[in-house]
Amino acid sequence: MYKKHLINGSLKVLRRKGKSHEAKETRGKYSKGKSIRKRDKSVYSRQEFGRREADTAVSGQGKSKACFAALAERKTRFYIAVKIPGRKAETMETAIVAALSASPAQLVKTITCARGTEFANWLQIEERLHCEVYFADPYCAWQKGAIENLNGLLREFYPRGRKLSCVAPPPH
Repeated sequence: MYKKHLINGSLKVLRRKGKSHEAKETRGKYSKGKSIRKRDKSVYSRQEFGRREADTAVSGQGKSKACFAALAERKTRFYIAVKIPGRKAETMETAIVAALSASPAQLVKTITCARGTEFANWLQIEERLHCEVYFADPYCAWQKGAIENLNGLLREFYPRGRKLSCVAPPPH
């Protein structure tokens, strides 16, 4: 339609009309679990070691479902990011347990995470790590600010849109 009016131009520079729509989440919603409001009040002071936050950092590139399972310790800001092939609950459970099982049990007291379906196996995580798992309120990312900040720093090295399926694990 516009091709005869553009001279060596691109259709991408034309004004877009209408509302842009993002893709809908097809994995469902997750509403079970313990609310962050039931968490011990001592967690807020960041004085006690062993209080963790968990989240995912997604690549958002093509058909690749690879992402990072990210864990942060609230007091020290110690950050662990494990590349996983997808955001399935079983994969996330395996990554969290593998990353934290090397720590002594008294150093993993609570884990606070988002309400994504990737954390649907929270009961198994509690059972395997002997800790409490809490969920932030929907659309309240500031309730787990440490992990959100550290995910932002991770994005400096792995920006949104980079294919994480091509990222190799570190040599041992």
